[in-house]
Order: sequence, then C-alpha cells, then structure tokens
Amino acid sequence: MRAIDIKQPGPPDVLQLCERPVPELKAGEVLIRVHAAGINRPDVLQRLGHYPVPPGASDIPGLEVAGEIVGGDLSGSDFNKGDMVCALVQGGGYAEYCAAPLQQCLPVPAGLSALEAASLPENFFTVWSNVFDRAKLSGNETLLVQGGTSGIGVSAIQLAAALGHRVFATAGSADKCRATESLGAERGIDYKTEDFGAVVKSLTDNKGVDVILDMVGGDYLPREIDCLADDGRIALIALLGGAKANIDLGQVLRRRLSISGSTLRPRPVAFKGAIAARLRDKVWPLIEAGKIRPVIFKTFPLEQAAQAHALMESSTHIGKIMLQVL
Repeated sequence: MRAIDIKQPGPPDVLQLCERPVPELKAGEVLIRVHAAGINRPDVLQRLGHYPVPPGASDIPGLEVAGEIVGGDLSGSDFNKGDMVCALVQGGGYAEYCAAPLQQCLPVPAGLSALEAASLPENFFTVWSNVFDRAKLSGNETLLVQGGTSGIGVSAIQLAAALGHRVFATAGSADKCRATESLGAERGIDYKTEDFGAVVKSLTDNKGVDVILDMVGGDYLPREIDCLADDGRIALIALLGGAKANIDLGQVLRRRLSISGSTLRPRPVAFKGAIAARLRDKVWPLIEAGKIRPVIFKTFPLEQAAQAHALMESSTHIGKIMLQVL
C-alpha cells in the first residue's frame, strides 16, 4: 500500500510517499480501506520528533480516518464488511489501509461524505473527554475555548453551543473571531488586541466562565485562573505556549478551582471505546440533524502530506486540513 513515511525528524518535507505492507490485524481490530484522513497537531509534533509513538502503534502518522471496513472480526458488533466508518487510531492514518480497534469505530453520520467523517474522530473524542467527562460542563454553565478556529476549537464551540451553553472563543484575527461566532460562539475575542480575561469578565457580569478548554498553557494559565468562576475548571490538552506557569495557588484554594490535563493517544482501547459510545449516543444525532457541521479548510492528496503540514504550521486555517486518500 501507499503510505507516508517520516524519513527523519524535521520540517514538512521529511514526509515522503513510500510503499508499506498492509497492516496485520491484532485482536479486536478491523482493517479499513482509507478514503480520507485528518491532519492534527500531534502529527506535526511526531514529525518534529517531539511526540514518541506509543508502544505497538504504527509509526505512520495519522490519528483519524474514514473508509470502508474490508477485514477483521466483526462478531458482536453491528458493523459488517463493506460498511463506511470513521475511526480514532493510534497511528497509521496516512495510508491506503489502516488498522483500527473496532471499539473506536463509528458509523459515517448520515448525510456526510467520507472526507467529512474523517474530520470528526480526533477532535470530538478529545472535546467530549475533556470538556464533558473531565471538566463536566453541564446545565447553564459557560465555556471559554482557546484557539477557537483550530479543529479542536471548531468542534468544541459547535458541540457546546448545540447543547445550550454560552461559549466564548479566542482567535488571532478579526476574521477568525467572526468565524467562531458563525459557529456558535457568543463572542470571538482577538487575543492579539484584546485581554481575553477582561472580555470574559465583562460578558459574565464579573462572574467568569465555568470551564476553559486550554491548548496553550504557559502564561495563559494565570490569566485563565483570574477569569474562572468559583468552582471553575480548566481542561488542559496541549502546551503550545509552553510547559511552565506561575499561578496563584491561593485562588485555587479559596475559590475551589480545578486544573486537569490529559492526552488521549496513549489511553487504552476500552477508555476510547467508552467515549465512542457516548459520541454515538449524544453527538452523532446532532451532526445528522445539521446542528454540528464539519468545517474543512483545505484538502490535499495523500502524496502532498508535506504541504498539508506546512499549512497546519502556518496557523492560517479555520477548521480541518485533510488528506484525500481514495
């Protein structure tokens, strides 16, 4: 099969088209003939040599795919060979065939193409796990999304808004802020020209927000603590702004604040399978009803994975960058 290889750690052009054997399946896995795959920040980190591949996972990049089930043991499931699915995987997505744990497969939502469905798993697994399972956003609580035009951001804004929450989002330009508002954010905040904490406090009558989805870390953390409501929660999922922060622990104690961090890739199949079940029950109906829509910025053929990574690193995109494989 054709696949993308990381020849050595480095810039986008280290991604090279190669020939690899079709994956051999482990117990509980199915073989997917890949139609499309999503590009995600962890793929870039892996290419740079900053994100080690989990033991036993494919060294081919790519954490989400959609395509046709062509093999594997489907007993006990409602899938059949020939079904179109999308799946979260530990690696191997930038290829014509990919092995995926059956528990991490979801049907392509009605009305969506394989390309659109491939844009869903990594972001919605991450958002559901962190915003709803860990940070427990519920009721009439409010959410601040940092990086609102990233794939994660676009998904978090739409999902929280569809479930009835007030959502605020940061972005790096006026146009990007307007894009977040078109997706359901009450207010897009330009982090280059505005103090997101002051804006959030003004929009919440000085209460602050209940949950913050943070992919920045670094010096954002003390500013986020300042604009959290009492009993507020920060869900930290990436460190684009750095791994160290000076924070006021007194506020954490006095106001009963919580800061949690997590990475999804190394978690066991059963953990991800439980998220998949919740997505199928809670989120897929919203997608099929048109209340959440995939936002795809640009699509590249598989052999242009390097160009796709260069676009990702430019941070000029709004939504997902995709690879068309079939």
